[in-house]
Amino acid sequence: MITTIFFDLDDTLLWDKQSIKKAFEATCKSVSNLNPEKLEKAVRIEATKLYQNYSTYPFTQMIGINPFEGLWGTFDDEGDDFQKMHQLMPEYRVDAWTNGLKACGIEDRQLGKKLAEQFIIERKKHPFVYSDTYSVLDQLKTKYQLLLLTNGSPSLQQTKLAITPEISEYMNSIIISGAFGYGKPDPKIFKFALEKANVPADQVMMIGDNLMTDILGANRTRIKNIWINHHNKIAKEVKPTYEVPSLIDILPIIDNLS
Repeated sequence: MITTIFFDLDDTLLWDKQSIKKAFEATCKSVSNLNPEKLEKAVRIEATKLYQNYSTYPFTQMIGINPFEGLWGTFDDEGDDFQKMHQLMPEYRVDAWTNGLKACGIEDRQLGKKLAEQFIIERKKHPFVYSDTYSVLDQLKTKYQLLLLTNGSPSLQQTKLAITPEISEYMNSIIISGAFGYGKPDPKIFKFALEKANVPADQVMMIGDNLMTDILGANRTRIKNIWINHHNKIAKEVKPTYEVPSLIDILPIIDNLS
């Protein structure tokens, strides 16, 4: 019997990829005489390249912070690794945009700085939530304990929740990997969530979009799970308990098990 549901945040309840996409579109369109799609592609490539060369990269992989979150997060969180990120990211953002411009034939660091600042504003202006998020949470809230289990920096994840405040109100508990010290798929954070919820693994369902974090971690801790397969991918190395195309489709599965 299911009594508790663990939810991932990014691209499960929040449509983070769409928010990033819209922020890129709005920022890149502000550069005259340059194809915005070309600039976006170039900045994404340059940002990823730079991000992977920092000494903080292994930490960001463990906690679950991607290069595009680096383009707008403050990372003024506790701990040496976050403090290092806090110092590195302002220059990273400017370099990513400047190098992206350069790849498109424009050498202008001042413009790179301006675009880096604009992107942060645009990302906060575009907090996308899936169309079925609130209706699903409404139907589950009265019957189940809901816990948010999200990878990332505490400051950044709290910012995302602050600009979509309704989500937090549904949750009995919120666990952010950066505050705990380990990210999904590490079993430690799943075991911590079980302790926080005060339930055994067989009473929990994990809901998430990421096979290599949400589903793999749930499998490792024997937690049943539902993979939200937005893009009709094929699960190869990691096999979810259940698979659905969208969030609304989790409801019949959970009802059936309860």
